[in-house]
Order: sequence, then C-alpha cells, then structure tokens
Amino acid sequence: MNQPLSLAGTPAASPLGYYSWAFGQAARDPFYIMVVIYIFFPYFSSVVVGDPVRGQALIGYINASVGFVLAATILFLGAIADTVGRRKPWILATYGTIALGGFLLWWVKPGGAGLSLYSSVGLIFIIMVAFAYAEVFHNAMLPSVTPAEKAGEVSGLAFALGNFGAVSMMVLVLFAFALPGVQDWPFLPEQPLFGIDHSANEHDRIVGPIAGIWLVLFILPVLLFTPDGQSSGVTWRQAARAGMGEVVTTLRQLIKHYSNIAIYLLARMLFNDGMVGVLIFGGVYAAGNFGWETITLLIFGLTTSVSAMIGAYLGGRLDDRLGSMRTLKVSIIMSAIILVVLTSITPATLFFVVPVSVEPVWSFPYFNTVAELAYLGTNQIFALFFVTGLSASRTLMAKLSPPAMATQFFGLYGLSGSITAFLAPLLVAVVTDITQSQRFGFASLVLLILAGGLMLGWVREEQATRAAD
Repeated sequence: MNQPLSLAGTPAASPLGYYSWAFGQAARDPFYIMVVIYIFFPYFSSVVVGDPVRGQALIGYINASVGFVLAATILFLGAIADTVGRRKPWILATYGTIALGGFLLWWVKPGGAGLSLYSSVGLIFIIMVAFAYAEVFHNAMLPSVTPAEKAGEVSGLAFALGNFGAVSMMVLVLFAFALPGVQDWPFLPEQPLFGIDHSANEHDRIVGPIAGIWLVLFILPVLLFTPDGQSSGVTWRQAARAGMGEVVTTLRQLIKHYSNIAIYLLARMLFNDGMVGVLIFGGVYAAGNFGWETITLLIFGLTTSVSAMIGAYLGGRLDDRLGSMRTLKVSIIMSAIILVVLTSITPATLFFVVPVSVEPVWSFPYFNTVAELAYLGTNQIFALFFVTGLSASRTLMAKLSPPAMATQFFGLYGLSGSITAFLAPLLVAVVTDITQSQRFGFASLVLLILAGGLMLGWVREEQATRAAD
C-alpha cells in the first residue's frame, strides 16, 4: 500500500506522527485562553493596573509592541528555520520560554508587591512574542506531516483539543482554587487547595504556573512522535544569509506570480486581527463593564471554550458542504454582527437603547442579570463562528497554495496572522484612549473584520501553480 502524500507532496507521517502534531495546539491554546483571554489579562487590567480603561489601553499597547517586533523579525526567522531544515529546536526554545514566563506570572502582584508594573509589562511582552513564534514554527510542520486528504480533520482536531484542554484547566482552577471558600456547595473543598489565598489574588496568579506545566506536558507528543525536517547541514550564519535572500525572493514572487494568494493573505491579516481582538478584549471589556471577577470569568471562559469545541466540529462539516470561501465569508459577517451586539450591551441596556433591569433574575450568584446573561449568550454564538472561521481560513489556504510549495505558503499564512498583530490592539488602545470608553475601543474592531471580509471579494477559490524560475 502506497504511503499517502502530504500537502507538501512528500510522504506523510504515520498516524501517530500527525495526530501527535495536534497536541502542540492542545499545549498552546489553553495557555492563551486562560492567561490572555479570560483570567490573567483581565486581572492585570482591573487589579494590577487598577483602572479598567487604563488597563485595556496598556494591554493594547503591549500587544501592539509585540506586533511591531513580529513584523520586523518573524519573516526572517521563518526563512532561517526553513533553511536549517529542523523546526523542533525552535519549538523547544519558544515553548520553553512561554512555560518559564507562565511560572514568573505568579509574581505579578497588585501595588508592585512582587514584580514592578514595568517588569510585569516586560514579562508579558516576552511571553507574547514567544507565543507568536511558537505558533508559526508549529503550524509550519502541518503541510509536511499530514496526509493531504486529512489536513482539515487534523487541523480541526487541533482546535478541538486546544479548547478541550482549556475547558479541563478552567474546571480545575474553578473547583480547586476559585470557588472553595466563596461558595459552600457540598461538592467543593472547604478552602482552596494548596493554601491559595483569595485576598492576595493567588487564584488569579496561579493560572500562569498551571498553564506553564500544562504546556510542557502536552508539547511532549510533538517532540517525541512528530517527525521533524532533515537538517540541511548549513551553519546558522549561512542560514541567516540565505534566509534574508529567501524572504526577498518569496515576497517578489508573491506579488508577481501569486497575486490571488497575496490578496487573500492581506484580507486575512485584517479579519483575523479583528476576530482575535474580540477574544483578547472580550474578557477585559466584560471585567470592566460588568465588574466580573475570577469565578465569573472562569465560567465565562468555560462555556465559551465548549462552544468553540462545537464550532470546530460543525465548522468542518459546514466547510465540506458550502466550501471554504463561503463558510469563511459567513463566519466573518456573523462575527462583525455579533461584535456590534456585544458592544450594545451594558449593565442597564441591550441593543444600545433597550432598558433592562439591573436586579437579579435568579438565585445563581453569577450571570444573574438580564444584561450579563445576554452578553454570555451572545459570546457563545461568536465562539461558534470564530472557530469556524479559523478552520475554514486554514483549509482555504491549502486549496489556494501550489502543492509543491505548500510548506512555504503555510509559513506565509502563519506570518500573515502575526506581522500585523499590532493593528487590533493598537486600534483598541488608541480609540479607548481618545474616547475614554471601553465600549468604543472594543467596538472599533468591527472595522478590521469588515475590511478583511470585503477584500475576500477579490479572491478566487482556485489553486495556484508554481511560477517558472
């Protein structure tokens, strides 16, 4: 029986190899979901900084700075990695940096009791840069290890595993650290485990070390079982020189011979920045708007991750039925509409003008007002379409790329989600600063989502052929 070919046109890895690749995202996504989206960034904004508006703006500027660094370096690092031939050393270095940074987040305390505010900002900056590098190097392995006919399945599995990991971690933090001592439910420990002190915000800070341990454990299948590329034998200095030339050549060919893919990558830069921005700032916005604290944000993240798991499965089926382009367009349009709805919700109003009661509507201690329930429910719908869009955009890239250059173009695909990563955070930061409004800052992301969606109108769903040398 012939060994199936990968998207790169080379023999694919064994099932153990390509299914193990999915665990790289299972290691990475829970860290992002717990630290960036739902727990640590909202804690940093509201408690460490102490002012939700200033905190949201500061997080925006951190992410914008990260984006500028990535724009200046990541193309060259990717080309150097391709020239060297092996990606596992890069994965080990970047994932290790993230894990170490996660442990150090334990010392980010209010009032400068641990790390100073400037040191905390620097630590978060390093973690975010390493995270973006890790994502590119890991994703670049997909075309060469996965059978072409299973690329969508393995990609979807990676997203599902990532969200399943986040759900598992949130359940652990919620029932072991956040709820004990706050609720006297019979199935909870009387006090947080390991002596975690709520008054010192240790239930917020513990997510960094836990996410770091999780990341180390779940990157092991990639390092142990997923085959790496062959070493080219060139020195790092030779690789750096060749990488510089490769970047220039690739960009010239992209504009001259692959304009359809270039337009798609540019469109993705915009809509992806906007949609990811909704995730980054959704928890920060809710913490400032509704006063949500750790337990509420954990439940919020838990339900949203479950919705994302469902979206990963349904999105794959929708992709097979409608095609990647149509599925992606539906996801973008719905994401823009849902963002507007999210920003229309305040503690006392829905849809900007409809007044609602601020009194509790049920006895459950969380999400007990009409507005909070509306925000929670609306965000679940966003999660469905967001993950559907992620899956469809990756599948569409596979359909557009020349088979013989799949690895190179998937590298560019990963880079397109990083080199303009400053746009959404910078837009939110500037609009929040100018208007002194979390709502307007958060709502500004709709501009990026719609701009990227409109650009898709110029993209043809057809596979490119390799340009003549």
